Amino acid sequence: MSSPTPSSSMRIKIKEGPHDRILLKLSGESLGGGVERGVGVDMGEIRKIAASCKSIHKLDKQLAIVVGGGNLVRGASLAKHGMGRATADYMGMLATLINALALQDALENLQVPTRVLSAVSTHQCAEPYIRRRAIRHLEKGRIVILAGGTGNPYFTTDTCAALRAQELGANIMLKATKVDGVYSADPTKDPDAQRFTHLTYKEVLNRGLQVMDATAITMAMEHELPILVFDFKREGNFARAVNGEEVGTVISSAPGA
Repeated sequence: MSSPTPSSSMRIKIKEGPHDRILLKLSGESLGGGVERGVGVDMGEIRKIAASCKSIHKLDKQLAIVVGGGNLVRGASLAKHGMGRATADYMGMLATLINALALQDALENLQVPTRVLSAVSTHQCAEPYIRRRAIRHLEKGRIVILAGGTGNPYFTTDTCAALRAQELGANIMLKATKVDGVYSADPTKDPDAQRFTHLTYKEVLNRGLQVMDATAITMAMEHELPILVFDFKREGNFARAVNGEEVGTVISSAPGA
């Protein structure tokens, strides 16, 4: 299959207005500086992310962020080394809370009102995730950071992002990555890897493209939630993605949808 020819008709335009609602999925690695720089919390990278989020907040967009925890703990990896999967996953959920608090601190240092809501009970440092409360925070102009995954083991934060996008009524889910879209193979290893401008949910599943886990893609497909996979690190890309410009790869129900 050849890559679709880029055209403005294939882009998903987010309707203009004060009630736009966006779900951004951030990996733990993005908060740790990327795999090239190892693990841990990199406040320099987090401040850059916070500045990008502030630029979207200034456009009167309602922004919810689901954070991963892979820079600190990967439940699946621990399970492969003999730890019980449920225990490993709960450790991963707590790692997302650490990342969420770091991002909240960076945002509030930029005078951006922010709330952390956690699906795991941690009332000393985060509010419990309650759907109506999260929506109310968004309506009041606060960035909402969602930690703790779904609160259940065996589910990834990608699946959590698809779930929360549906619960909160997001227009689109933005999947932040370190590459400029979805490729047919790893572009860092295969120079002939093909970048797609648009894919259907079924194409992602049938091709086994590792952009998100199958549960997340299936959930998005069932509810026709559009997904945009884009390079978050490139300056200005976040704003371009929000404005429906030619950025990354769109995943939706049908070409041109």
